[in-house]
Amino acid sequence: MNIGLVIYGSLDILTGGFLYDRKLVEFLRATGDRVEVFAFPWRTYPSHLLQNVSLEITSWVRSLHLDVLLEDELNHPSLFLANKRLKSLISCPIIAIVHHLRCCEMRPRWQNRLYGAVERHFLQGVDGYIFPSFTTAAAVESLIAEKKPFVVAHPGKDAVTGGITREDVRRRSFADGPFNILFVGNLIPRKGLHVLIDGAALLPTRQWRLRVVGSPTADRQYAQYIKAKVKKYGLEKNIDLLGAVTGNELCELYRASHVLAAPSSYEGFGIVYVEGMAFGLPSIATTSGAAREIIKDGVNGFLVEPDDHRSVSRCLSTLIADREKLFSMACRAMERHGDYPTWRETAGKIRAFLQTITGNATEM
Repeated sequence: MNIGLVIYGSLDILTGGFLYDRKLVEFLRATGDRVEVFAFPWRTYPSHLLQNVSLEITSWVRSLHLDVLLEDELNHPSLFLANKRLKSLISCPIIAIVHHLRCCEMRPRWQNRLYGAVERHFLQGVDGYIFPSFTTAAAVESLIAEKKPFVVAHPGKDAVTGGITREDVRRRSFADGPFNILFVGNLIPRKGLHVLIDGAALLPTRQWRLRVVGSPTADRQYAQYIKAKVKKYGLEKNIDLLGAVTGNELCELYRASHVLAAPSSYEGFGIVYVEGMAFGLPSIATTSGAAREIIKDGVNGFLVEPDDHRSVSRCLSTLIADREKLFSMACRAMERHGDYPTWRETAGKIRAFLQTITGNATEM
């Protein structure tokens, strides 16, 4: 198949959505498909709206003989009007990869109404969808009030591998020393690091240590706010802001931690929770978004209301005080990890969907 993909920035960006797109492209190319990528430059939301008149993407589409055009839904402000023009140039279907809807994030209702109007227009103008979760699928169906072809393909579980045994988890759960909390996510308000810090600050400082993994450049103002909060609480010795960490160093952080605490206000899936489960980490997440598809409250993690730092604190306190419960939940987390597909299986499911959409279902 000849496939086009529209994204912002670069496939190398370290977020779950870009990891999903990157793994899909790698698989498609490995199976012999031709994949061409068009990247809009990152700008502000209003500037993205102006990109609808860009002739650059029109020229790009004209230069290709596509069987299908994939568009990351993150690009909706740049494409919600442009797609009508693109459809006049190509006869192939346009499929949106919808990680999560911007209008589902926590912000003033009037803002989400505006974002929702633009997203609705974009989503109604494409021919089908790729979703990472049933939560996102339901959100899109509710927004556009119509059904179109789609596939739900959960992110793969093997971007990082645990290499950890039940006995390793037991030793870690009952070892002396501080309780090690891990946060993984870019430093942006939606990820809820401020909520985690507010919650941890209610605990005796001798009991815990927090390591924060995530880029401080995604939202520099928020990153400064986090640094100021740490200083305000006097927690410089308890909290390590490590920046972006990948590869073996990230695996070692997972392996050395007791819990993954990422109380994001909204996730379209939450790859980080599955990654943590590979290392036997129960997660603290929120009831908003798709985390509830991964985490069973009180069994392999905890689900709290968004922005509820006191509940985050209670969950941490419970695990610090009850190491038997911590061990039990860690084992359940490892078991849950096994339920998820590999990236190869995920991408293969998406490719089969694309073959059906394009009429190439007999291709290998």
